[in-house]
Amino acid sequence: MTSKVVVTGIGAVTPLGATVDATWEAILAGQSGVHTMDNDWSEKYGLAVDFAAQVDPQVVPDNLKRVQAKRLDPSSQFALISAREAMADAGLEETDPERTAVSWATGIGGVWTLLDAWDTLQEEGPRRVMPLTVPMLMPNGPAAAIGMEFKARAGVQTLVSACASSTESLGHAYDVLSSGKADIIIAGGSEAAIHPITLAAFNSMQALSRRTDSPETASRPYDIDRDGFVMGEGAGTLILETEEHAKARGAKIYAEVASWGISNDAYHITGGEPEGKHALAAMQQALDAGGLTAADIKHVNAHATSTPVGDIPESLAISELLGDKVSDALVSATKSMTGHLLGGTGAVEAILTVKALQTRTAPPTINVDEVDPKVKGINIVRDSPQDLPSGDIAAITNSFGFGGHNAVVAFRSV
Repeated sequence: MTSKVVVTGIGAVTPLGATVDATWEAILAGQSGVHTMDNDWSEKYGLAVDFAAQVDPQVVPDNLKRVQAKRLDPSSQFALISAREAMADAGLEETDPERTAVSWATGIGGVWTLLDAWDTLQEEGPRRVMPLTVPMLMPNGPAAAIGMEFKARAGVQTLVSACASSTESLGHAYDVLSSGKADIIIAGGSEAAIHPITLAAFNSMQALSRRTDSPETASRPYDIDRDGFVMGEGAGTLILETEEHAKARGAKIYAEVASWGISNDAYHITGGEPEGKHALAAMQQALDAGGLTAADIKHVNAHATSTPVGDIPESLAISELLGDKVSDALVSATKSMTGHLLGGTGAVEAILTVKALQTRTAPPTINVDEVDPKVKGINIVRDSPQDLPSGDIAAITNSFGFGGHNAVVAFRSV
C-alpha cells in the first residue's frame, strides 16, 4: 500500500473557458457561462427552455485536427482536449505505459452521435450511417480515446453514475493508486448532452430552470427563487499519482487526495433522500478514511444544483457533518456559473476545489439574492471570493446523482 495520492496536473474545458486558467479567472470574477442558445430549437421543437451553459464552439477546431474531431463524439472531444492540458501541466511528455491508467466518467455518453445516426438512418438509409458510430456513442469512448492517446495500458475504465460519475472516477483512481496497481492515472469526466431531447426530457421532469428572460441568473443555488438547474457541458481532467512517483520525478504537487466516500440513498430514482442522511454518510466516510476531522474542513464545493428540493438536504448534511465548526467552512456553489455538467461536473468541481486550496481562495456563488430559510447553517460564499486560512487545511467536493448515488472526495493542502 502506498501512503499518499497527489494531484500533479489539471485540465478543463468548460462553458467559462477552454483551459483551467481561463475557467478559474472567470469563476473568481463571478462570470456566468449561461446564455440563450444560438439555434432554432425553441421554435422547431417548442422547447420551453432555450438557454444552457455551452462550450465555445471554436474550442474543438482550435484544439483538434478535423479528421480526429470527426471520429469523436463531442464528449470525447472535450475529454481529450482537457486530458492533453492536464498531462502537459503535469510535465508528463512520456510515461511508462504499463504503469499508467485512465479512470474516466460520463453520465449520458455519446447522445449526439446516437441521435445524429438515427436521423441519418431515417433520412438517408443504412449505408450512410458512419461505420464508427458505435465506438463514438459508447460511454467508454472518451476513456478509450484518452487511453490510446497516452498509451495507458494499466487499465482504462469508465464509471457511469449519473451526476456523481466523475467524482466516483476520482475515487476509483485513488483506490487503484493506493493498491499499487499503477503510478499515474488520468482521471476525470466529460459530458456533451445539451440536445433537444435532453432539454425536453429534463423540462418534462420539471428539473430545469425556465428563467428565459434572464438566463445568466437562472442557476441560483440556495436562493429562495431558484426554480431548477441549467444544463452545462465540458470536461475536467486531474492527473493523480502516487506521492513517491511524483516526488521521484520532481513534479509540482497541487494537493493531496486525502480519501473519498460513497453511499446510495436507495430512496428515489431522481430525488435525493430529503434529510441528507446518506449524503452525510459519504461525507463522513471521506473524512474518516482520510484521517480528517470537522475542524480540518475549511472549504466545501457543494453539489448545489439550484433545484428547489436538491439544495436543502445537502445543506443539512454539511451542517451535521461539521457541527460547531460549520461556520469555519466556506461553501461555494460553482454551478451558479458553469451550469450543471452532469457526468463531468464532479471532475470540474474537483479542479476548482484543488485551485481553491492552492490559491487559498474560495470561489463565489452568484445569483444568491435571498437565501432560502430552509437552507440552514452553512457559510455560503456570496458575490465575491473569500480567503481561506493559511496552514494545513482540507476541503471536500460533493456530487450526487440520479439513482441515489452520493460521492465525496476530500483533499488536503500541501
